[in-house]
Amino acid sequence: MTAIKENSTIQENRKHLLDQCPVMYVMEKIAGFWKPIILFQLSTGEKRYSELKRAIPTVTEKMLIQHLKQLESDGLIIRTAKPVVPPHVTYKLSDAGNKLAPVIDAMAEWAYQDMEQKCQ
Repeated sequence: MTAIKENSTIQENRKHLLDQCPVMYVMEKIAGFWKPIILFQLSTGEKRYSELKRAIPTVTEKMLIQHLKQLESDGLIIRTAKPVVPPHVTYKLSDAGNKLAPVIDAMAEWAYQDMEQKCQ
């Protein structure tokens, strides 16, 4: 993977946009193909990794793990590991993730309506 120059013009412009544009800020947090899907699945409640994998069968393990880590570091989900054998790890939306849930639900509702309209 190519390293990103922290002081490049593009990176400076991006940082400025993140500070100035609320849509850019949200997209920075949920951008990507899998993050909104993961958030949508967690909006119904706490889930274990295997439950998420079953709910999103087309995601690779690498991508699911990577996006779960990013969502956790962005403060949108909470990972809880219980000290038992075998490991018992669950994921749930944080307070910030719960506040974002209506946005994800609105996206899903729009999709249902748009898909229905196109099938008529």
